[in-house]
Amino acid sequence: MGSSVRPGAEVRDEGFFRQAGRAFLVSLYAALRSLRLYPVENAAVQRSLDDLLQAAAVILSREGEIEIRLSGDFLFVNGTRLRLEMDNYASFSNIQTLLRAFDIERLVVHDEIERREWQAFLSILLNLADTGNAEERFLALTERLTQAGVERLTVVEGRGPGLDAEASREQAKRTYAQGVAVTKEVVNSIRLGRTTNVKKAKRAVQLIVDQVLNNETSILGLTTLRDYDEYTFTHSVNVCIFAIAIGRRMGLTRLQLYDLGLTALLHDVGKARLPLDVLNKPSGLDEDEWRILQTHTWQGALILFGLRTSFDEIPYRSILVAHEHHMKADLTGYPRHLRRRSLGVYSRLVAVADGFDAATSRRAYQTVPIEPDEVLREMWSNPRRGYDQVMVKALINVLGIYPVGTVVILDTFEVGVVAGANPDPQHLNRPLITLVLDENGAPVPAPGETINLADRRPDGGFARSIVKVTSPERHGLDITAYFL
Repeated sequence: MGSSVRPGAEVRDEGFFRQAGRAFLVSLYAALRSLRLYPVENAAVQRSLDDLLQAAAVILSREGEIEIRLSGDFLFVNGTRLRLEMDNYASFSNIQTLLRAFDIERLVVHDEIERREWQAFLSILLNLADTGNAEERFLALTERLTQAGVERLTVVEGRGPGLDAEASREQAKRTYAQGVAVTKEVVNSIRLGRTTNVKKAKRAVQLIVDQVLNNETSILGLTTLRDYDEYTFTHSVNVCIFAIAIGRRMGLTRLQLYDLGLTALLHDVGKARLPLDVLNKPSGLDEDEWRILQTHTWQGALILFGLRTSFDEIPYRSILVAHEHHMKADLTGYPRHLRRRSLGVYSRLVAVADGFDAATSRRAYQTVPIEPDEVLREMWSNPRRGYDQVMVKALINVLGIYPVGTVVILDTFEVGVVAGANPDPQHLNRPLITLVLDENGAPVPAPGETINLADRRPDGGFARSIVKVTSPERHGLDITAYFL
């Protein structure tokens, strides 16, 4: 079957974004100017907010989100560069100046943004515009937006001075904690038969996508945090993070990553219908309990199908993934299929993210934990595990040969924990390392010192190399302290 894209559709799309994007930015500037000149209850301010809400709705009704991106001297709306002309010069230049003042690289407006959120956002911008430096203004802005309950508008800092390492970790922790809280709320609502707020889950996923795109290392590091009491919820968030990172490597668009992230977050939602004594059993499951656990796939599909008919829309692929993510690429998994089928791309992708996180999670009944590098090796080399090899390769590209959280001994006698894959794909075997023990075996206080194993000595040789993988227990290490 040929492509469904109509000839000239791309050109017309660009024309739409230029026209609608220009109208939106002009309305945005008009609302800013009105708020600067008059009190918020003034009729002129209220009209300008109405106009802004209407201009935004034109794009949101078609695209689901608006992304304003500042790149050099150019403004882009949903990837289309807007032309600077005489009649829009004041609007564009003032918005550029304001974005630079806060070091905002991207402003993302989500569907169903409310009037009060626009009012709060613009008022906060104007109040902070003359305070501190760009970094201080950005941090104050994000804090004030949270306090004001602005959830459908996201600001992403530029790559200039940007967030320092500590601020990046704090931002990642807030995003991760919100994901866990939302997942817990969804699962408990389903368990108790209450109305489920899928919109809140969508907003949490959007924040995770933004975090992965902006600072992948910080959010990936948090997948090493293991809370046995919260395993069901942290596992879902971890799978969401891994899936988004894999999808990013595969070239998915931001909107596709939103759908993939929601799908991954809800892949185990069927466990909400399982008995808690089976779900939280501290030892291995017997045969009857295992059969009960396996029902979470089709139960998840039924739950999501029911949610799809309500006001909150669930992507159809989410239903498929809930049903298929344990089927295995060769269909030898569960639930058993009635007729030959081909697993969807999202199902194969989420299966890999799910399998990796489950295998690297240290459960209470595990006497010998499996190290992350061993898990990756098994997923890649053992066909009986049933993972799609393209997806496993994409995961290796995300994590490197030594995944985040792997504890390694270096040839300098130092001990470190892998903090992230090397940004240079030529050095997958030389990840970023956070030193946790020095050459004398003395602890390095958290958050430790992060080094790049691709760094060289003056003579051209590598400054440090991995000798072998070890376990944190052997050295009495709590590696979570270095990611918090």
